[in-house]
Amino acid sequence: MQHSDDKLHPVAISQVMLNFAQRHGIDRQTCLLGTGIADEALSSGEGLVTRTQEMRLIENLMLALPAAGVGGFELGRQYNLATFGVWGFALRTCKTLRDAAALGVRYLPLSTAYCRITVCEQGDTFGVTFDPDPIPAHLRQFLLERDMATALNLVREITLQGVAFTGIEFTGEPDVAASAVAELCGVMPTFHARANRILVNRAGANQPFPGYDPVLTRMLEQQCRQRMDTVESSGVAGKVRQKLLGELGLGATLNDMASELALSSRSLRRKLEQEGTSYRDLVEEERRQLALQLLSNTTMKIEEIAAHLAYTDAGGFVRAFRRWQGCSPSEYRGDLPG
Repeated sequence: MQHSDDKLHPVAISQVMLNFAQRHGIDRQTCLLGTGIADEALSSGEGLVTRTQEMRLIENLMLALPAAGVGGFELGRQYNLATFGVWGFALRTCKTLRDAAALGVRYLPLSTAYCRITVCEQGDTFGVTFDPDPIPAHLRQFLLERDMATALNLVREITLQGVAFTGIEFTGEPDVAASAVAELCGVMPTFHARANRILVNRAGANQPFPGYDPVLTRMLEQQCRQRMDTVESSGVAGKVRQKLLGELGLGATLNDMASELALSSRSLRRKLEQEGTSYRDLVEEERRQLALQLLSNTTMKIEEIAAHLAYTDAGGFVRAFRRWQGCSPSEYRGDLPG
């Protein structure tokens, strides 16, 4: 399944990444730089962020992690069924591992997966295949390993660690050590295989779980379907951000943006409210994030930054910056290390 940048992801996925970063000495601000993810969204377990926002968080995390020893596989081990809310609960209540895999793929956008994931069967084996081609090249290996480690964790949890893995295959040679993979699933991985796959015994995949409740399963799947309606809906805020940082620029008015998106101003305002934001908030956040990056990484003059952010004069930028950070742009730049 090819994912659009406008699709929404549960914010709990981002929170796991922030917790992971903190354990490795990476501060929250570094991870969130330029993402536009607000603290209010993170504090809500039911909140949603766009894939564009999540991608930027992943890029920040990858840049800040140590050069060796910590990668996507270790991050994937931090996810469990509870991370994914109703999708995770629905997997837990399925009759068999085969049913859980089918449901998981059917409602894949409710998960953390970036790979295209499909069910596979061959001889006495059953499993899932991970195709990372839809992922941008610079994130591909990291997210492939994250997705596969997450899936291993979920399979172990769904089956109460009772399933016997028969194979873990990678098309290349991943960053993770073979011993780390074996520690998680009990079999040594195969490198340079024909596909990225996790395989189990077919009989084990068809073994009914004790305590299966078909009524509960149907109820949770209905909730997944309803959640998908929200996640699959067009992320207007994501489109607005792309236009602000692209062809329209940060000086675009609400009417300019509405016209560009083929909406009335009233409709645009309403859709943004439904996503928990406003046009003014989006412009402010993009200006703030860009201002922090320019102050931290360039020697541009304050007047030049103000113009770049589409302020009519430097005074307007300085006042806005004081509201955001509690200090002037010059004071902020002076407090930076080095």
